[in-house]
Amino acid sequence: MNRCAKLPNKLGYFAMHKRVLFAADPRWAAMAERLDVLMAGGGFRVLKDEARTRAGLLKGPDGAWVFVKRVRTGSWARGLIAAARGSRVRRWLDGAAMLSVAGFNRPAPLAALEVSRAGAVSECYLVCEALNDATVLSGAVLDGGRVHFRSRRPLLSAVAREVRRLHDAGLYTLDLQETNLMVQGRDGAPPRISFVDLEDFRRVRSVSWHRRLLNLVHLDRSIGRFLNRPARLRCLYDYLGASTLTRDDRRRTVAQFWQLRDGLESRHRARVPRLAPVAASQPPVSLAHGAGPAAANRFAPPSGGH
Repeated sequence: MNRCAKLPNKLGYFAMHKRVLFAADPRWAAMAERLDVLMAGGGFRVLKDEARTRAGLLKGPDGAWVFVKRVRTGSWARGLIAAARGSRVRRWLDGAAMLSVAGFNRPAPLAALEVSRAGAVSECYLVCEALNDATVLSGAVLDGGRVHFRSRRPLLSAVAREVRRLHDAGLYTLDLQETNLMVQGRDGAPPRISFVDLEDFRRVRSVSWHRRLLNLVHLDRSIGRFLNRPARLRCLYDYLGASTLTRDDRRRTVAQFWQLRDGLESRHRARVPRLAPVAASQPPVSLAHGAGPAAANRFAPPSGGH
């Protein structure tokens, strides 16, 4: 009799459980509960469809398009780790909060949901603002093949300065590449640069020189597909504030940069997951003496309709 009484509890443990982690208001909470159905319907515009990740656009409660992403953990063991350390959507929310407090642009979160089975996260969902008026960095620079690199110089300089401001604020990301930077052009004003894919952002008291260089190398590897070496070096100089550096500082910094980049490329080709620090790890004088956090611009959602 007692065993029969315990059976429903055991079955409940293995049943699917949904938990809304965040909702901008009750309408978004209701939408979050139905995301599995909505993403399977005809109103979902697919942007990415892979084994573990599916992303695209849906119309929200107010009729505007919003960005939606579902990520599956892939196994029960990974789901246990996600439950203990935080699922991708939890880390995205943490990253969004870090950036907002520090005054950096990112998509506004609207809803987040986790689905658990047997104590492990099986999948998670995110709904956030769709940056419809923005494009990835490569799209902004290439401009459909009509590019004049001299005219794009201010854009690249703005991106480099924003990454420097990010580091000076004690923030960095494990995945800094051009597809994670969205650029929105504004007539008569500097471009609006937003960070996306926020799961890998971290906050520290001070971003080390090695971590700064590593972020810049990751970015360089992605922009190298559409920028030549001199243009990429100008981005590095813009980050450093090269006008304040001596010639020796420049040479030493560039040598460290290429050494780290070449080491990363070699390890990538050899499929070695760990990256050892390079021997030369001293920052240039302008960074060694510390630049304080830059003045933060308050985050405001794009004014264009989505």
